[in-house]
Amino acid sequence: MIQVGKINELLVSGQFPFGFQLRDPQAEDQFDEETVTLLSSDAPADTTPGQTLEVFVLPDETGALIAKTTPPAILVGQTKVLRAVNATHFGAFFDWGLDKDLLVPTQYQEASIDPGRYYVVHAFYDKKTNRILGATRLHYFLEEHNDDLTEKQQVSAVVYAKTDLGFKVMVAERFTGVIFHSDAFKPLKIGEQVDAVVKEIRPDGKLNIALQRTDKVGRSTLEEAIIEDLEAHGGVSTLTDKSAPDEIYSRFQVSKAAYKKALGALYKQRKIVIDKQAVRLCSNKG
Repeated sequence: MIQVGKINELLVSGQFPFGFQLRDPQAEDQFDEETVTLLSSDAPADTTPGQTLEVFVLPDETGALIAKTTPPAILVGQTKVLRAVNATHFGAFFDWGLDKDLLVPTQYQEASIDPGRYYVVHAFYDKKTNRILGATRLHYFLEEHNDDLTEKQQVSAVVYAKTDLGFKVMVAERFTGVIFHSDAFKPLKIGEQVDAVVKEIRPDGKLNIALQRTDKVGRSTLEEAIIEDLEAHGGVSTLTDKSAPDEIYSRFQVSKAAYKKALGALYKQRKIVIDKQAVRLCSNKG
């Protein structure tokens, strides 16, 4: 069966002055099977009837199926970061590598779209209009209720929208989640992919995501990193609990709150001493 918006391996079943006819080689009745047109300008120079080609299939303006041997940047069912090239009252257009840009209708937009900026877009085939469309309102297509992930699990997340509470993210290319501002210790951009952790699975199955582990394991790992950093710098660091958050993140990729907790734990363990100017290993205290 031919899959619209995806890569298909099709048989070259005929040749015309302007191109070739393709069909599914597994079709039981070739006369009833839908065919796809591959223009000569899009076909390899050595294309001949009887061979098979891997092609991207999409509808043209009339609804007829056509093929491209060079696929676009996104296939139906995928979610990728794309650049907006134009915006109108009925939708926005994104560069996806084909002659005609990918339309994201207004009703499928998470927020207004500015040309030139990058957004997280999901591609889908709309049977009502017989078109491949895009969406930045991802909760239509991703799962909101987790049935696979566990709390404290390390995941990959992509930021796709900003809200008053924080950031909406795509988690593990399958689920939606939220990073609250309190858990976003660094500036986040739409389309940015970050390493994160499942902070909480709410009773309704929805995901709260954090950019770092806040449990005992996360704190322990940070404490070890601080000790290693001190040892590498002669037992002294000017990065104290009073330092700016961006300085702390630049060194350890954690929030200031997490850094202060780790310093406090090390101080209680009598592994360091802290003053206004520096943090020092106890073994190096003069």
